[in-house]
Amino acid sequence: MYWWGPFILIAAFLGMEFMAWATHKFVMHGFMWHFHSDHHVEEPGFFERNDVFFLIYAIPSWLCIMLGMIYNQYVPVWIGYGIAAYGFAYFMVHDVYIHRRFKWLRDIDNAYFMAIRKAHKVHHKYRGKEDGECFGMLLVPKKYFIEAKRYYRNKAASE
Repeated sequence: MYWWGPFILIAAFLGMEFMAWATHKFVMHGFMWHFHSDHHVEEPGFFERNDVFFLIYAIPSWLCIMLGMIYNQYVPVWIGYGIAAYGFAYFMVHDVYIHRRFKWLRDIDNAYFMAIRKAHKVHHKYRGKEDGECFGMLLVPKKYFIEAKRYYRNKAASE
């Protein structure tokens, strides 16, 4: 593989944040709301219909890697790795840290992660498919970072 591969991986990873935002806003809160709606309400059970969206990203990632390797075309391979890396980050941040589907990463004490969690909670205050906000995962509105930094500054001053 070539020296430029990791740069393509990083570009694909960063591009996935915008792809995920658009997919969340226009697909999940649009014509595929049926699959996403159970994610906005508490229901019993470990799995959600919403988990089907994993396939929306896993299949293109797999195809890019597999077909790129078969045809010795390494740009798609690195794009596939970038999509897969974003999928792993999404799983760790969204499913593990924010929604606590596993008992890991519960004690992160950091302004950035606090801002991400707050923005996601604001997103979930809307139970329907309309009027949502904060559709991204890793990039959230600046006001949540400011709020988190203020919290940590006040916390440090009171200690």
